[in-house]
Amino acid sequence: MNIFLIAFAALLVLFSVMALIRNDYWTFRVFDYPRLQKFTLSVLCLFLLVFFYTGNTVTKILLITAVAANTIYLLYLILPFTVLGKKQVNKAKGYKHDSSIRIMISNVYQDNTNFTGCLNEIKKANPDVVLLLETDAKWEAAVNDLEKNYKHTVKAAKNNTYGMLLYSRLELQEAEVRYLVEDDVPSIHSKVILKSGQCVVLHAVHPTPPVPNENVRSTERDKELLLVADMAKEEKLPVVVIGDLNDVAWSHTTELFLKMSGLLDPRRGRGFFNSFHAKYPFMRFPLDHAFISPDFKLNRIKRLNSFGSDHFPIFLDIQYEPQADKEQEPMQADSNDIEEAQEKKAKK
Repeated sequence: MNIFLIAFAALLVLFSVMALIRNDYWTFRVFDYPRLQKFTLSVLCLFLLVFFYTGNTVTKILLITAVAANTIYLLYLILPFTVLGKKQVNKAKGYKHDSSIRIMISNVYQDNTNFTGCLNEIKKANPDVVLLLETDAKWEAAVNDLEKNYKHTVKAAKNNTYGMLLYSRLELQEAEVRYLVEDDVPSIHSKVILKSGQCVVLHAVHPTPPVPNENVRSTERDKELLLVADMAKEEKLPVVVIGDLNDVAWSHTTELFLKMSGLLDPRRGRGFFNSFHAKYPFMRFPLDHAFISPDFKLNRIKRLNSFGSDHFPIFLDIQYEPQADKEQEPMQADSNDIEEAQEKKAKK
């Protein structure tokens, strides 16, 4: 039991240290994801050390100190995404239909064939804009009926798990599919016209994750996110960035994205809204995101029901309020953040 507890404690501390190393290789970046899991296991390990470790007293104190420090550190990282954290996006007071936009983001899982389940979930959520990810030609044909209610579309179906389909009730202008970093990984960029006539810039992205069967480095993912951050920062119009970012809400890269873009995360101060993995409750992370400019307030954010995918859909209802940016503070990038962002964008 003592040997097990020593190994357990050492691994938990090691996993946290690995996540601190600023290396793009997947063996380091993978430890960004399970911070909630590491926190839970650290609490368990602390309990076991206190009540069941029977070895040397000095060793016991050192182990308890190390695991306690690790637990406090992890709590510090995840606390902003609980109801105890400060909200980055304020709740809207009074619903304004003409100034609101309801968005549904869903990674459908390309091999999933529950097309009817997907359509039913869209019907229940009743969004203005639907982004479907991991969509190939089979999925495009299966959800074609959406065009009866969603007249405006942008399609980039692909059979490599990076296809995307965008459907909108609201008018789209200057819509285009772009390949920002990789030739086979599309992103969608468009202006959306709210019922009030207000123009909003929408960026839909799905960069590749740092995993062995995709990219062994996070370089391409980080670069794409930071290129989109530049677009958002330079834009004079309200901005919304949506998609499966293949990165968790609390990672260093996501925080760097927020600092460089000037956008806000409506999750902060409200909850994790873990969207992946739908089939394994203990291994869930917030991978599907919506980031918004400070001139939006939140009506509602919600995780929807899975329909056979490995992701839960995420639903967001936001409201444009031109004075909101005087009440909401985006994160600020310092000189080190700017230097790091430039280095990441320059990598090949």
